[in-house]
Amino acid sequence: MATFSELINSNKPVLVDFSAEWCGPCKMMKPILEQVKSELGDSATIIKVDVDKNQSAANAYKIQGVPTLIVFKHGKPMWRQSGVVQADQLKSVIKKYI
Repeated sequence: MATFSELINSNKPVLVDFSAEWCGPCKMMKPILEQVKSELGDSATIIKVDVDKNQSAANAYKIQGVPTLIVFKHGKPMWRQSGVVQADQLKSVIKKYI
């Protein structure tokens, strides 16, 4: 399995959903992310990071609230937003980096 840094250093955009099991808005993101993934296919990668289980990644990107979504390209954060983001907005953000 690829490490977090290997994943975000990809040539294609990687959307990281920093979330937590206990977080209500994080649960709302799940079907949105599934929709985005099905519409973008292999042109982007979407991964979920549980901040309680991966505190080093959460600390590295100063995650203060969940969900926090970050789009990475070549390992660099290109876009970041906290809270629930709608599918159309997420798709248009990701498409900028494809």
